[in-house]
Amino acid sequence: MAEAARQTSTRLFEVDQSATGRFWTLADADEALVRRLAPSVGGSDLLARLLASRGVDPANAASYLAPTLRDYFPDPSSFADMDKAAEIVLDAILDKKRVTVFADYDVDGGTSSAILARYFRAWGLDLGLYVPDRLEEGYGPSPAAFRHLKDIGSDLVITVDCGAAAIAALNEAESIDLPIIVIDHHLMSGEYPPAAALVNPNRPDDTSGCGHLAAAGVVFVFVAALNRLARERGIAPEGGLPDIMPFLDLCALGTLCDMAPLHGVNRAFVRQGLTIMARDQNPGLRALADVAGIGKTETVYHATFILGPRLNAGGRVGDPWIAAKLLATDDRQEAVELAERLHALNDERKAVESAILDLAMAQAEQALARNPERGILVASGEGWHPGVIGIVAGRLKDRYHLPSIVIGWGEGLGPVAKGSGRSVTGVNIGDAISMAAREGIILSGGGHAMAGGLSLEPDQVPAFDDWMVAHMAQFSAERTAALELKIDAVLAPGAASPALVDQIAQIGPFGIGSPEPVFALQSVHVTGVRQVGANHVRFIAEDAGGRLECIAWRAADTPLGQVLTNGARVHLIGKLKADEWNGRRRVQLDVADAVTG
Repeated sequence: MAEAARQTSTRLFEVDQSATGRFWTLADADEALVRRLAPSVGGSDLLARLLASRGVDPANAASYLAPTLRDYFPDPSSFADMDKAAEIVLDAILDKKRVTVFADYDVDGGTSSAILARYFRAWGLDLGLYVPDRLEEGYGPSPAAFRHLKDIGSDLVITVDCGAAAIAALNEAESIDLPIIVIDHHLMSGEYPPAAALVNPNRPDDTSGCGHLAAAGVVFVFVAALNRLARERGIAPEGGLPDIMPFLDLCALGTLCDMAPLHGVNRAFVRQGLTIMARDQNPGLRALADVAGIGKTETVYHATFILGPRLNAGGRVGDPWIAAKLLATDDRQEAVELAERLHALNDERKAVESAILDLAMAQAEQALARNPERGILVASGEGWHPGVIGIVAGRLKDRYHLPSIVIGWGEGLGPVAKGSGRSVTGVNIGDAISMAAREGIILSGGGHAMAGGLSLEPDQVPAFDDWMVAHMAQFSAERTAALELKIDAVLAPGAASPALVDQIAQIGPFGIGSPEPVFALQSVHVTGVRQVGANHVRFIAEDAGGRLECIAWRAADTPLGQVLTNGARVHLIGKLKADEWNGRRRVQLDVADAVTG
């Protein structure tokens, strides 16, 4: 079906095989709907088309363009166990019990724990922190971790961004009389762990309709529930109930970095959270921005590509607790020290990632040379750090447009190999990994449609590779469909301006479920081509009407880079970005694809 669509769809500029192996189509928009939407965006045909192609109708256009918590915030009581969890935690606060948050080591876990730490601080209490080591402990709570927390005197533990599937750990907690509040958002099976309360919009019996929330979003709703309960009881700390609105910068950061879909309340979290982030109220975020060399921190790009990787670096290749501490601290000197550590760890992460990526790409090229029709890439190696294999899998997926799994083991990493997978739209890699586990091809594994994880013995890798190739053969149509690149509009270089970027921003924020507009430049001349950084290509796109600065990230040694440096006219595909440089606001096209034109 997808192959047929590829052959019959009207292709933009008749492109069927671009530099990245994609085919281009122009996004459809109902003309009648465009006309009805135009008044919502000041008569702009472009914005009306962008809204129409994203399924926005006139009835909800206003709230889509200006999402507010008032319009979208859910009733906390609609979450299963939310009221129960609020009762337990508020009682613990009033009784000054020793409470510890057990957080996942990624940005969503760090932001979630920091929201809780700041909330507790407003009540005059310190919240304990435990973040598991990725190498030594793996993901989520373990029986040993809960025994340790019991031994050091924790009266109550709150897990954030993990715990919903920790059956063995929570059974252990129950046996040692350690109450656990689980706040999570991951998919669950029918088996519930024995928690004092389990708050998860993705538990099967939850009726909140908020399964799209990241853990940071669930935690934000939880602190709102705590405030509501305290108000009902007529109690508050000195100075009044905590103002939770400043926590929205953390909520937005966790939502974006966890790639939660940007619809409903998530749009409000991100839109309002970025506004708060720009005020620089969080010393940790300000310090991290400073070491990264950026001024303002007010865009999705800043959150996901500048702050996010640095916050994740501690959990990947260093101390897993640094990010959570940084986001929770109000001590500016401590913030600077922690930010510098994360920045250095991120440099280390990039070096480790680059080395593994080179090896993984070499394996991918060899595998495709042997079998050009294989529907998945599996790369593996001894000493490949589990903290970066997920990133490398994503790079392979982006480069070859195929589901990709990267596996590492040995050299102090333990005898059992760990793997991480990333997929393309329409191919559920989590289901495939789960099936391989059930059939005994690997030790364990699972995930969701776009990502998954697994454990296996190193000597199981060849059989697992063969099994995956055979399994993925059935998804050829879906893989072909994933090669389609939809373009929102054709743009002349001279039409790109800061004003246009500001206009487009009206329909943001952009992210998963709210795609950033993609523009095409037709038959432009490429001039001033030069390599910048390690492997980026910067150049000017010109036609008779104007010129536009462009950059193709990580493209120097790729087919895309070759098209850009051959001196011919080209068609370009990319996203418009605006930034300030030396006091001048400029626009550039971040190039995603090209073809000689």
